[in-house]
Amino acid sequence: MSFSLAIQQVAAGPYTAWLAEDHSVPVVSIAWAWQGGAALDAAEHGGALSMLAALLTEGAGELDALGFADALRDSAIGLSFDAQRDGFEGSLRALTIALPEAVRLANLAMRAPRLEESAVSRVRARAVAGARSALETPRGQVGRAFWASAFPDHPAGRPSGGTVETLSTLPVEALRAAHARQIRAEGVLIAVSGAITSAELATLLPVLFAGLPAGVPASAPALPAFQSFGTKVLQVQGPQSAIVFGQAGLALIDPAWEAAQVVLRILGGGGFSSRLMESVRVQRGLTYGIGVGLDQLFGQGVIIGSSSTDNAKVAEALAVTRSEWARMAAEGPTQAELDDAVAFLTGNLPLQFTDSRRIAGTLLALRRNNRPRDWLDTRAARLAALTRAGSAALAARLLDADKLAVAIAGQPEGV
Repeated sequence: MSFSLAIQQVAAGPYTAWLAEDHSVPVVSIAWAWQGGAALDAAEHGGALSMLAALLTEGAGELDALGFADALRDSAIGLSFDAQRDGFEGSLRALTIALPEAVRLANLAMRAPRLEESAVSRVRARAVAGARSALETPRGQVGRAFWASAFPDHPAGRPSGGTVETLSTLPVEALRAAHARQIRAEGVLIAVSGAITSAELATLLPVLFAGLPAGVPASAPALPAFQSFGTKVLQVQGPQSAIVFGQAGLALIDPAWEAAQVVLRILGGGGFSSRLMESVRVQRGLTYGIGVGLDQLFGQGVIIGSSSTDNAKVAEALAVTRSEWARMAAEGPTQAELDDAVAFLTGNLPLQFTDSRRIAGTLLALRRNNRPRDWLDTRAARLAALTRAGSAALAARLLDADKLAVAIAGQPEGV
C-alpha cells in the first residue's frame, strides 16, 4: 500500500512552514515549536515552563482569564501550548471564518500573557495536585526513579512538569523568565493543514508571530550516555509492583531508526502479537500487559518498557523479559514476524491523517526530527526494503539483556 501527502513549503520573511492544503472541510490547524523546553528550567524552578504553557491561555493583553476563554469559545477556537522536555509547542484549530481571530488570540497569548495572581494560584494548585497524584502511585514513582537513575546529571532525569516541592514555591519571576527565554520571534518550526492556500498562509505567518522578542531560544543540553544502573527497588506497599525497564536506544538521525521501530514492535510493541506479551502474559499469566517502544528526547531514542505484576511474580516476569530480550538480540525476528510488522506499519500510516490537527502535528514532528518533506512518501519503500538479516543485525547492535536497567516500585519477592 502506498501513501502520499502533498506538502508545500511556504516562506514568509523569516518564517518557513510546511503546508498540507485541503479544502474539503473549512478548518485550518497550525502547529509550531521552538527548541529549548523544560530542560532549561533551573532545578529549583522545575515546572516553570509547564506552568507557563497552561497560563498563556489564562488571560492576555486586555482580556482576563474569563474574557480570553469566552473569546475562544465564541469563535469555536482551539488553542493550546505544551512544554516538553526538549521543546515548546503551540497549536490552534479554527474554522476558516474564525482564523483571523484565532491568530490574534494566539499572538496575544504569546506576546502579552497577564500571569495574574489569581490565575497563577489556580494553575499552581492544579499542577501541584497532579504532581502529588503522580508521585503517590507506584507507576509515577517508578518512572521518576528510572529517569533519575538513567540520567542523574541531566534535566532528562527530573520530571519536566516539576515536583510538588518546586511547584509549591515557584515564583512568578520564574514564569516571566521562562516566557522571555522560550517564546521568541526566530527559530520557530511551523506546520499547517487545512483549508488555506500558500498565499494566504504567507500573509498570516508574520501576524501570528508579530511583536515577539528577537532571537532564538537556547537549545537544550545534549543527552549524555544512558546509565545502565542495574536494578533499583523502591519499597512501596501494595500487592503489586510497577516495573519500568530500558536501555540506550539510537539517534533519531540513525539510518536504522525505522528498522529499530520494527524490531521493537515485534519484541514488545505489537499488543498480543508481540513476543513479550506472548511469553509473559499469554503463556504464563504474569501480567495484564507489557510493552516496549522508543521514547524520543533530545534527538535520541531511549528504549523503554513497562509492566506490572504481583509481588511474588516479579522475579519470574523479569527473567522471562530478559530471556526474550536476549533471544531477539541473538536471533532477530523471523521472516513472518518481519512481514507482519511491516504490513501493519505500512497500512496504519494513513490513520495518522484523519483530520487537520493530526496532520499538522505529524508534519511538525517531522520537522522537529529533521526529516525531509518526502519522508512519508518514501516510508513504505523503506519498510519494504527491510530484510530479516538486516533486522537481525540491528537487533544484535541495539539490544543487550545484560545492560537492561530495571526500576521497580512495590514489594517484589526474589529480586
